[in-house]
Amino acid sequence: MSIIRNTRSRLLGAAATVVLAALSLTACSDDGSGSRNEGASTADVSATLAPSAGAPMAADSTAAGSADGGSAPATTAPSGVKPSAGSGATRPAAKGVPTKVPAASGAPVTCQGSDTKVVAAPLNRPVNHMLLTVTNTGSKTCYLYNYPELRFTDAQAVPPVIKDSVPQAVVTLEPGQSGYASVALSASDGSGKNGRTVKSLEVYFSGRSGVGSVGSAAHPSLPAKGVYIDDSLATTYWQQTMDLALAW
Repeated sequence: MSIIRNTRSRLLGAAATVVLAALSLTACSDDGSGSRNEGASTADVSATLAPSAGAPMAADSTAAGSADGGSAPATTAPSGVKPSAGSGATRPAAKGVPTKVPAASGAPVTCQGSDTKVVAAPLNRPVNHMLLTVTNTGSKTCYLYNYPELRFTDAQAVPPVIKDSVPQAVVTLEPGQSGYASVALSASDGSGKNGRTVKSLEVYFSGRSGVGSVGSAAHPSLPAKGVYIDDSLATTYWQQTMDLALAW
């Protein structure tokens, strides 16, 4: 019995010591108002770390972290555009739009009959005139040098050019574009000589040197009844626009 009594006494003594230690800590933390100071709360820490008024905020980095702890948010794609997988900053190419500008089809060439279409159309105004329209049907840019070299039915020489009609620059035709020349067929006052009706026409193209023709000729159709020409027959230089061609 004495052993049990001694053991109980030791246990009671130890418990009393623990209680006294706890009371001592409480007394040390008392700030005099009856409440205990247990350190700054989480809200207090947030308030301490918040930037002062007027300071620039980071671009939404704190609220955008991932739930697994952390990676920075992906860049927001513009409205209507989905970012590609794995990278928010990369946008896919628009559907149907090539990602690469195609290379040029080749160096420019001299226009000729094989890569153009030529139309000859008689005009009411100016009277006794005809308009030549040449369209680039090839895949390369082509140059119209000088003026068209015309050969009507049984002609012995190429008609002269109207010198004042020289353009400011060489006429340049991208694929699908057209150039023009006006042809004075006969004198409007009837003063021309050696008048005759012709029903065929060949159009030859001048090279850069202006000496002779290059490549193949074009063969535009004329009206079934033909066109009337005389010795006053003349042509303009090639022009970039129809208005410039019809000015002569």
